[in-house]
Amino acid sequence: MTFDRRVKIAPSILSADFANFGAEIRAIEDQGADWVHVDVMDNHFVPNLTFGPPAVKAFRRHVKTVMDVHLMIAPVDPFIEAYAEAGADILTAHVEAGPHIHRTLQAIRGAGMKAGVALNPGTPAEAVAHVLDMADLVCVMTVNPGFGGQKFIDMTAKVRALRAMIGDRPVHIEIDGGVDTVTAPLVVAAGADVLVAGSAVFKGGSVEAPEVYGQNIAAIRKAAG
Repeated sequence: MTFDRRVKIAPSILSADFANFGAEIRAIEDQGADWVHVDVMDNHFVPNLTFGPPAVKAFRRHVKTVMDVHLMIAPVDPFIEAYAEAGADILTAHVEAGPHIHRTLQAIRGAGMKAGVALNPGTPAEAVAHVLDMADLVCVMTVNPGFGGQKFIDMTAKVRALRAMIGDRPVHIEIDGGVDTVTAPLVVAAGADVLVAGSAVFKGGSVEAPEVYGQNIAAIRKAAG
């Protein structure tokens, strides 16, 4: 993964057909997805339960781009090796998920992955000020984590603050939650460069009609400028 700040679209497979993940992943990549975003939830840190390491390992066989794994779990540290073995390229942990985020980011990098740190809507940008040199990505949640399809919460001021804090460091700013053609330009103008989109990418399409995914991805990319 070479670093650049061009806008990247990372469809969340939480919105895909759960019975057909391999074909769905191939379809979104063929239709222009830059990364594949995998939402891991534990029904503890967030009120939902999704994928574990065996599922992520199964997805890996189909991902040709970047597998961006977002851990909405607590604790994180005992599972870092498992997600490294499953093939995550980027592993993102929430600053709220444990008391030692610096140690967690060190461990993620030590396991050979890029390290991401996520911020819930109620958590200020300053919470990651002292770990930016350990991070490859900051994920700004623009919904409360746990469910897809939620309404966008405006975090553009937080994104601007992060962009200023990051400076010339090679750190991505990712937006997760409610991204569509209306909200994408707002967050990109504030400094974001990775856009996670679930329902906005998968809406109206299917493995049998993947061109709709392509149209949706292209529309978000065009809106983002």
